Amino acid sequence: MVARMIEHKSTGGTASFGFREVPESERQRLVNEVFSRSAERYDLMNDLMSGGLHRLWKADLISMLAPPRGERPFHLIDVAGGTGDVALRFATAGGPNTRATICDISPEMLAVGRRRVADAGLADRIALVEGNAEELPFADRTFDAYTIAFGIRNVTRIDKALAEAHRVLRIGGRLLVLEFSEVQVPILDRLYDFHSFEIIPRLGEAVAGDRASYRYLVESIRRFPRQEAFARMIGAAGFDRVGWRNLTGGVAAIHSAWKL
Repeated sequence: MVARMIEHKSTGGTASFGFREVPESERQRLVNEVFSRSAERYDLMNDLMSGGLHRLWKADLISMLAPPRGERPFHLIDVAGGTGDVALRFATAGGPNTRATICDISPEMLAVGRRRVADAGLADRIALVEGNAEELPFADRTFDAYTIAFGIRNVTRIDKALAEAHRVLRIGGRLLVLEFSEVQVPILDRLYDFHSFEIIPRLGEAVAGDRASYRYLVESIRRFPRQEAFARMIGAAGFDRVGWRNLTGGVAAIHSAWKL
């Protein structure tokens, strides 16, 4: 890519916030402010960043998860899924005993999700809990599957979040991570960089009056590990059968792994 991707990591008490280095202790607050400002327009933000493709990518995510349609109980935790986009798709696709718990650190995002869940008539099957991906407020081996869509790059310590995912999954549980990634198609990478750095911040300013948040989200994509590096991080957290599937030439990727 034109803009070189750099692994998201913290060293010497600092962490990346887009292309800036900030004190690690301050990063989560800064990220929270981004989503506090953008909660009401978050799904529109994903539309702008992906050209609407995130809807197809999330459909692929649910297809890979394959929620059971029969009577078998199945409990999903969707982390950083405050607006309910993934959980609602999951509950609609699954049978009557499929349940989802949304866990998000942002109360503003959860407020949007609660409205959407209530409007869909699914409050009895989708719970919403405020919590940090690095310290999930759930017991060991609680869930059958763990999803996180476009949220892992906003976590300060990705290794801790992955360790928590492993902890709360039952044996045989599945991890699925949907995230923007490294474009691996010539020419498309340059077009994507132009869209990211020239178009998205301007749209953010025009649509939401918030250029800075959109700029951070674009930069955070470039700081996120490449597909291979992220797969190694998942394996280091204790997961097996780690792999990934590129979407739209690598604009996004779904990483899959199992707790065996």
